[in-house]
Amino acid sequence: MGQEKGRPLAPLPEGFTDRMEKMLGEEYPAFLKSYEEGRAYGLRVNLLKGSREELYGRLCRRFGLVPVPWCREGFYYGQEDRPGRHPFHQAGVYYIQEPSAMAVGSLLDPQPGEAVLDLCAAPGGKTTHIAARMAGEGLLVSNEVHPARAKALSQNVERMGVKNVVVTNEEPERLAKIFPGFFDRVVVDAPCSGEGMFRKEEQAREEWSRGHVQLCAGRQRQILDCGAKMLKPGGRMVYSTCTFSPEENEEVVIRFLESHPDFSLVPAPGVLKGLSKGRLDWWGDQEELEGAYRIWPHKARGEGHFAALLEKKGEGPRARTRGGGGPERKKKGQNGNGKDEGLFSEFWAGTVPYISQEGFGLDPKRLAWFGGQLYHVPKGMPGLDGLRVLRPGLHLGTWKKNRLEPSHGLALALEPKHVGQCLRLDAEGPETAAYLAGNTLPAPEGRKGWVLVCADDYPLGWAKAAGGVLKNHYPKGLRV
Repeated sequence: MGQEKGRPLAPLPEGFTDRMEKMLGEEYPAFLKSYEEGRAYGLRVNLLKGSREELYGRLCRRFGLVPVPWCREGFYYGQEDRPGRHPFHQAGVYYIQEPSAMAVGSLLDPQPGEAVLDLCAAPGGKTTHIAARMAGEGLLVSNEVHPARAKALSQNVERMGVKNVVVTNEEPERLAKIFPGFFDRVVVDAPCSGEGMFRKEEQAREEWSRGHVQLCAGRQRQILDCGAKMLKPGGRMVYSTCTFSPEENEEVVIRFLESHPDFSLVPAPGVLKGLSKGRLDWWGDQEELEGAYRIWPHKARGEGHFAALLEKKGEGPRARTRGGGGPERKKKGQNGNGKDEGLFSEFWAGTVPYISQEGFGLDPKRLAWFGGQLYHVPKGMPGLDGLRVLRPGLHLGTWKKNRLEPSHGLALALEPKHVGQCLRLDAEGPETAAYLAGNTLPAPEGRKGWVLVCADDYPLGWAKAAGGVLKNHYPKGLRV
């Protein structure tokens, strides 16, 4: 279960196979045979939507799930299950993620209240894993240097109902100047040669070369240096790749430790099940490298992955965020259209009457208007002035035609019990499909105003009741 039959791909690069045979020795035939088998499929349940047990109970009736050994939220599913087509996916109940990649969040083990950085974050698998572990408390900065990928990252953060993430689109070197010694934990999931993806991606095979491996290794060292500058004393950093190359894995870590004597590798026995240890010297003594881990496709159900846990010497991090005040913004009490911020409080009381703003985690002092868009900036985030920011926090609403319209992100961050009007639809029924397609629905008798539309108990988005119909406000770009 959880794997597909193999399919023809371009031949493995000769330089790659020569190196892997030298590295693996007697294990090489088993490694090569793994390319004749199908890849594993995985999803990670979103703990912001419920407990692991609750979500597993809901999903196991629909999909054949088997636990991923190195991630308590992770499960394998069968190729025939197609969870990406189920409305629960649009509701952010789970994130479809390659099983090996789930090891990074487990290794980092972020805690509620911390300040965390995901430095190379797109498309968002590791960011949303970290956010769920943080349980909405603390600050998570998720950065992606490529604008299009940063947009996809922002969309996935929204879909998963995350409230405490700031999405930036910056070069790591620039962030390092802005956030020196700021974060409790950092993830550097560095761009790599992608050898671990050869079993499923034709393009990765075609683009591989020895020169590309060396180019990646140089860039990885630079990014890792930037991550180190932003980690505070006592903090922990995970360096990871989806490649097999020692030049991009163990050698990057060893060279980093040589130039950063204030760092050391830290073993993480709690997540070792299914993982192999890295090696200090693949061409000599084969000595194990404590604190560095590999996932091999011939040993575990997953693609190739490497991760190392590094700790910076000094006082240990405490479960709190640090930083300055809110972002630079308009004069307090005014939005981008000159309207009083009290309009949001009025909207909240009328639409979300069963939880206070404070109970939801909103601080009125951290509301910020950017043009006609209202956001809540997470506690602990310093000023945003001068940063390229795609998402300065939770998007709450848009000022339109003299009124505040609630955002899609707010819908996905709420629970049905919070709102005054909720329409629960059968997740697999025709009305849910009609809503996700953007169609209007009949309004229940007596309904007027904003209604939270849910697939079973999980919010999908907003509709507005008027004249006996529900006008669909599901975003046009997401409609199925």
